[in-house]
Amino acid sequence: MTLSSVWRQTPRPIRILLTRLPMVVPQVLGVIFVTFMMVRLLPGDPALVMLGNMATEESIANLRERLGLNGSLWQQFTSYLGGVLHGDLGVSLFTSNPVAVDLMERAPATLELIFYSMVLTVIIGVTVAVLAVVRPRGFADYFSRGYGMAAGAIPDFWVGLLLIFFLFSVLGIAAAPFGRIDPMIMPPPTVTGFYTFDAIISGDFAALKSAAGRLLLPVLTLTIVNAGALMKMTKTVFADIWQSEFIRHQRASGLSQKRIIRNALRNSLPPIITLVGFLVGFLLGAAVLVETIFSWGGLGQYAVQAVTYSDYPALQGFVLVAAVFILVVYLVVDILYELADPRIQT
Repeated sequence: MTLSSVWRQTPRPIRILLTRLPMVVPQVLGVIFVTFMMVRLLPGDPALVMLGNMATEESIANLRERLGLNGSLWQQFTSYLGGVLHGDLGVSLFTSNPVAVDLMERAPATLELIFYSMVLTVIIGVTVAVLAVVRPRGFADYFSRGYGMAAGAIPDFWVGLLLIFFLFSVLGIAAAPFGRIDPMIMPPPTVTGFYTFDAIISGDFAALKSAAGRLLLPVLTLTIVNAGALMKMTKTVFADIWQSEFIRHQRASGLSQKRIIRNALRNSLPPIITLVGFLVGFLLGAAVLVETIFSWGGLGQYAVQAVTYSDYPALQGFVLVAAVFILVVYLVVDILYELADPRIQT
């Protein structure tokens, strides 16, 4: 059996994965190098930030030597790269904890926020777009036009502040925008890191209610800002498919409206999948401001603290984790894209 025949008999998702993985390694190395150099261009001296403005030159020099900041950029980079290859991202200057530990503790908070925001974004964006095309000049059609134009121009932090003011301060129907769970309620035992999932697994419905309530405002904020782009893209693609010859043929053949919509949506999937992947990566960046507004305690808030305190290791660790996360998302998008479109051969 030749190598080519073995390759053809390999399941298609595995073939796609094997062709994409070799490109990930140089991309990650490039991100590490660029991040390291860009972080060093930030204003501020970590040693001065840690010791304060009254510190002497000698104490600052001693601390810089202890932090490994006295060597050349190349020496610092090779030392940092060696640590990364061994799983050591350094020690945070602000928390005094290993950066890897800080990121592991905070990552579930951000991933839970992104997960629910993306689910709600897809449900709202795709549903409204399909209804707008299937029922032209209806409420969904006019709503999609107005909202699609306004959504891209709305800053996420402004939406978050408005939701806090109206839903929490004025109406009192939303939970306080402080953290992931009520301070009087113990978090559920950690299994997945998602408070909602862990509360269901442990049967702690008080924690589930509190965690779900705290998710409402930040998830709505990210959804309102990002659903418009997905809605516009889906509406454009789905409208082209809806007016195509094969859909008219299915309609003339007497297929039910529900089945025709499902077939048209299936043929619209490739560009929708691509945009969803882009939005997932974008949500990680958007979470930086949203987490700060809602005191969420995730990766975004950690990154803001790292910039504020010139915490080089923490900032480099955040960017590296964010880059790997986005690369994994794009890898999944490539696989789903080729599975959704059988015409693409790998």
